[in-house]
Amino acid sequence: QVQLVESGGGSVQAGGSLRLSCAASRVIYCMGWFRQAPGKEREGVAGIYIGDGIKYFADSVKGRFTISQDSAKKTVYLQMNSLKPEDTAMYYCAADEGSPGYCYSHPPDEYNYWGQGTQVTVSS
Repeated sequence: QVQLVESGGGSVQAGGSLRLSCAASRVIYCMGWFRQAPGKEREGVAGIYIGDGIKYFADSVKGRFTISQDSAKKTVYLQMNSLKPEDTAMYYCAADEGSPGYCYSHPPDEYNYWGQGTQVTVSS
């Protein structure tokens, strides 16, 4: 088992930035973020396989969001820039013990472990 704790959500105006953090209770290499807005399906946003740096980004956030790690702190960050109202959602951290191939080929909402979520609201 691994516990994931997210932080950093909040409200921001369009064009602004937020950084989400996800702290894991132990080392786990496949980590990522997905989001879900009311009435919409879950959407994988970004993923990373810690160690070899394989990263995944949804087309909707490419060029605006980045994902990074602090291995010593067992923390993954999601830097969100140029935020749009359509980015408004609950953001969840996710992790899995799968291989790099699994990590890269599956969206984060298919990972085994999820955090409790943090709300991001972008106003126009």
